[in-house]
Amino acid sequence: MKKNLFFTVLLLPVLILQTYAQSGKADKALLAKADATLQFAARQYKLMMTHVPDSVLPRTTDSKDGSLMTSNSGWWTSGFYPGTTWYLYEYTKDPAFKAEALKRMELVKKEQFNTHTHDLGFMMYCPFGNALSITKDTAYKSILLTSARSLSSRFNPTVGCIKSWDHGSWKFPVIIDNMMNLELLNWATRESGDPQFAKIARIHANTTIKNHFRPDYSSYHVVDYDPATGAVHERKTHQGAADSSAWSRGQAWGLYGYTMMYRDTKDKTYLEQARHIANYILNNPKMPADGVPYWDYDAPGIPNAPRDVSAAAVAASALLELSGYTNKADGKRYWNAAEKMLNSLCSPAYLAKEGENNDFILMHSVGSLPHKSEVDVPLTYADYYFVEALLRYKQWAK
Repeated sequence: MKKNLFFTVLLLPVLILQTYAQSGKADKALLAKADATLQFAARQYKLMMTHVPDSVLPRTTDSKDGSLMTSNSGWWTSGFYPGTTWYLYEYTKDPAFKAEALKRMELVKKEQFNTHTHDLGFMMYCPFGNALSITKDTAYKSILLTSARSLSSRFNPTVGCIKSWDHGSWKFPVIIDNMMNLELLNWATRESGDPQFAKIARIHANTTIKNHFRPDYSSYHVVDYDPATGAVHERKTHQGAADSSAWSRGQAWGLYGYTMMYRDTKDKTYLEQARHIANYILNNPKMPADGVPYWDYDAPGIPNAPRDVSAAAVAASALLELSGYTNKADGKRYWNAAEKMLNSLCSPAYLAKEGENNDFILMHSVGSLPHKSEVDVPLTYADYYFVEALLRYKQWAK
């Protein structure tokens, strides 16, 4: 990574910075709003730093009593809070955010050896990748390489994928979310010179293109494989409205994942996949006018179904990047769509009031509605990708 994370925003090549001028023009009002929102985010997280016990990490709000819900380091979202504090440190230069990130990373560090999760990209690359970029402390490299080896251990060459879960009655479940964790493997090959990490990432991405997407480029949530033959056993949902529905955050994970894969490989197959997913999202007749999707594009009860702010935050960050890789007309469309989402997320409809919302930045996300878990609450990863998107907008709008 380059020296300054804020001015490079996670390894983005010069190509992007050269092409944003033709993608879309900056909205001066949104630029001002982005600064005001980032300053607000810093104040909120300063409060959070004083309210979260030292031995745990913030996760969400209890929808029943409004209390803060935390997690241990083994929960899949454990890396987002220290990752966000690194972003806020880079934006504010306030050493309190660096100290907080380092303190919380000590809790997460042991997860580098965890071979029972596919989420090590989220858990380790978000905080430790950001830390490496900013501090240049080479100790983080060994932690990330160990994490990449742990993640690689879940790869089955017969299936051509990294296994997502070890629980339930699944044979070899692979979820669309797993695309997000491939960035760690791409980094590991660049850093170590070992081609196996990136090879696994590409095989997983290719298998996912083949088996996870419908003709309209919406994605199934879970594809369960036969680990002995690699054949698809069944296509299901776990967090969506139905097996045949388009769970909104799943579509955003796919969009972000394939945009990232194109960035890292320059393989146009991934660019075309990202464009198809983006077009599915933006052309969807059930996308609300403000660009913040319902928790599932096929959710029952639309237009009264809950929104998922986390899906909008992930999609906005991805669309900003994708707008720099494509032709002028599509680039402008993706850029403008991201602007709409960010304008909405910066509004009182979704942005918390200072000192409220258990100090999270955004309101109204949905974790898993079918399980009645984390419904209409803040989520730590919604904050992470929202802050990332605001930083990307500020840099690329220049």
